[in-house]
Amino acid sequence: MHPIFGIKNIQIMNRYETVFIMTPVLSEEQAAETVAKFKGLIKENGGKIIHEEAWGLRKLAYPIQKKTTGFYHLLEFECDAEYLRPFETEFRRDERIIRFLSTRMEKDHVEYAEKRRNKAAQPQA
Repeated sequence: MHPIFGIKNIQIMNRYETVFIMTPVLSEEQAAETVAKFKGLIKENGGKIIHEEAWGLRKLAYPIQKKTTGFYHLLEFECDAEYLRPFETEFRRDERIIRFLSTRMEKDHVEYAEKRRNKAAQPQA
């Protein structure tokens, strides 16, 4: 039973944004497989992928695990708030991930992300 609403089995879906960095020694197929794993975890637990961006191989601001580059990927998704902790635990367990950061998107953050996507989708004049 939900403590505030008094309703059983209510799911509060929040929108999150996760940026993660994969080790640069992965092939393109291995990087795609890693991304597919995390997208699958979201979907298996009732979540919904809103948007994703592959930022590619980029230089890190400082060395992590003696690596100076990494494959960056962004996932924007909706899921039950209770699922975020197990989702992040999978990032910690996966040796292909060298860093990640998940943030809950508030209303202004969602609006900004949508404007940024729409601006990027428009052809340059």
